[in-house]
Amino acid sequence: MNKNKELLSKDIPTLIKQLAIPASTGMLFNTLYNVVDTYYAGFISTQAVSALTISFMVFFLIIGLGYGFSSAITAILGNSFGKRRNKLASIHAHKGLLFIPFIGIILTILGYIFASDMFILLGAKDEYLQDAITYINPILFGTIFFMFNFSLNSILVALGDTKTYRNTLIFGFFANLVLNPLFMFGFLFIPAMGLSGIAIATVLIQVINMFYMFYKVLQTKVIHFEKPSYFLPDLRVYKLFFSQGIPASLNMLIMSIGSVILTYFVAQYGLMAVAGYGIAFRVEQLMLLPTLGLSTAVLTIVSNNFGAKKYDRVIETLKIAIKYGFIFSTIGIITLTIFGKFLISLFDSNPTVIDFGIHYLLVEIWIFYAYVVLFICVSTLQAIKKPKMILYIALYRQIVAKLIIAYLIVKVFELDFIYLWFGVLVMIYSAAIFAYFYTNSLLKRVCNKTL
Repeated sequence: MNKNKELLSKDIPTLIKQLAIPASTGMLFNTLYNVVDTYYAGFISTQAVSALTISFMVFFLIIGLGYGFSSAITAILGNSFGKRRNKLASIHAHKGLLFIPFIGIILTILGYIFASDMFILLGAKDEYLQDAITYINPILFGTIFFMFNFSLNSILVALGDTKTYRNTLIFGFFANLVLNPLFMFGFLFIPAMGLSGIAIATVLIQVINMFYMFYKVLQTKVIHFEKPSYFLPDLRVYKLFFSQGIPASLNMLIMSIGSVILTYFVAQYGLMAVAGYGIAFRVEQLMLLPTLGLSTAVLTIVSNNFGAKKYDRVIETLKIAIKYGFIFSTIGIITLTIFGKFLISLFDSNPTVIDFGIHYLLVEIWIFYAYVVLFICVSTLQAIKKPKMILYIALYRQIVAKLIIAYLIVKVFELDFIYLWFGVLVMIYSAAIFAYFYTNSLLKRVCNKTL
């Protein structure tokens, strides 16, 4: 528990770097992992890249819920550690370890039932539809392993360990470089599996990472087998998980639905537009990784210090994280302005695909500053166990505003592709401004009330 003590005493800038750098590095390799998948899908066809893009949108509906509950459990554990209620934290960790995978089993069943209909809704048909189903079926089968990794990581992050998950993501990237071509094209006794081989490689890597993360969690002693009763279902604990996890999970679910909505409107511009958007989206994620790492650091630091009633450190964390995020965003904007077209062309040489990707990217990069504020404010609200507004912000920016803006631009006024992204820019900035002022106002009220 020495790391937990550091979270309450070490200076905030050092802590943020200590937690955010491993988290960002891990996310870098995770994004590169997805880039590798896109790259190898390109060997099959542009249609395969599009199938991978819409499959990811559907799968994100599932893993988004896992991520949401994971962040909620991290906040609950962090608050307990901050209050030095380590036994309570251990009980919650045991319950959470099985809770998220159970949710995953339910989502797998629903995925098998509805995935095909969602692909059709996104414009897939004939061979395009079959490619999407070919990829998503093995992924759905492996959902439980993704969910176990979410539950294990929630414990580690609450203790300030962002390095273990980083290690699994680095391993996953290099393993994917080997396994993707091996399973796609076949070798010796391994048959050529094409697009499904990319998915099977992903599931196998998740299984290997699950055993490594479980070993690391056992070393913390937070999870143990001395009292098997800790693993048994407890409605009171599950109620706590739901109360804290539902807003965060629905936030992720709504983000997924928002991605599906956006993909639907992008599809109105054709298959090439979907491919260009899918490639540019992955390139863009590379530049957002430091911000995502910052949000992980904020969740850990704020949850522990809020539990310990060190409110000055909570406020300081929010301010410094946003400052760092703006610096990273500026670097990202400059980098993608210069090298964006080149990076997109690495994945598809079709000029039309590249053109669609560039139109997306050159507008989207200016939303980076808004993303910084949104991600950090969402993590802060989760960490202080006040997550309800997260849901309303997500509903506004991912569903209501997105539907209205996209429908007007694409269907009513029939504007060019680039104007869709200008509409998205206005929408996200309005959400970020509200989130910033709401979070600061809530922090002042909560801190003054509990003093």
